[in-house]
Amino acid sequence: MRVPPLAATVLAATTTAVIGLAGAPGASAAPPTCNDVNGILGPDNVCTIAQTDPAYTLNITFPATFPDAKPVIEYVKQTRDGFLNVAKSPDFRGMPYELDTTATQYSSAVPPRGTQSLVFTTYQNIGGAHPQTFYKSFSWDQAYRKPITFEKLFREGVDPLPVIFPVVQSDLARQSGMPDPVLPEAGLDPANYQNFAITDDAVIFFFSQGELLPESGGAVQVSVPRATVAPLLA
Repeated sequence: MRVPPLAATVLAATTTAVIGLAGAPGASAAPPTCNDVNGILGPDNVCTIAQTDPAYTLNITFPATFPDAKPVIEYVKQTRDGFLNVAKSPDFRGMPYELDTTATQYSSAVPPRGTQSLVFTTYQNIGGAHPQTFYKSFSWDQAYRKPITFEKLFREGVDPLPVIFPVVQSDLARQSGMPDPVLPEAGLDPANYQNFAITDDAVIFFFSQGELLPESGGAVQVSVPRATVAPLLA
């Protein structure tokens, strides 16, 4: 299963929203900031975007200190603008639409290098059969100063999912009360493991609503002990 169509539609809605972040030709562009998304930066370095209208409410908060600012700001723009495109459409259904996005930071100092992760959680109600909750994560290698994707998290040539999936299956069975709730083809698909955070003790995987479990199961997360995957990590 994949992220529900409504969530996917909103996230993909505004391709033009990310244009204009580049700096002047021939110069290195400054990293985008809270100001680029018309947010308000608080004394705690948390960026807040809030809009209220009879047809909708929108609240987005995220720390403005993540090292890899450009994709974070692009994601915030896409999420905000995609929601507003839907909320401001003529197809208003008599109920306020809602978008609430928050972000949580995680870090690891385990040698040989430290990492930072930022995980966005978005609750969205745009008039469908069910509100949606979905995740988006970003991870950063402090030593090599580059993003960490699922593919780069593990050693080259290693398939980590035969080790990870049994942990995920067991924990989601506990959470849902259903035996073996995840189909093997979904549980062994790397596309379903793209959102994660790295800590000293675990790699936490975040699964959007409808991604591994039925939509009625909501959005879920599973913490895989770091010791379980340590031999596989890059």
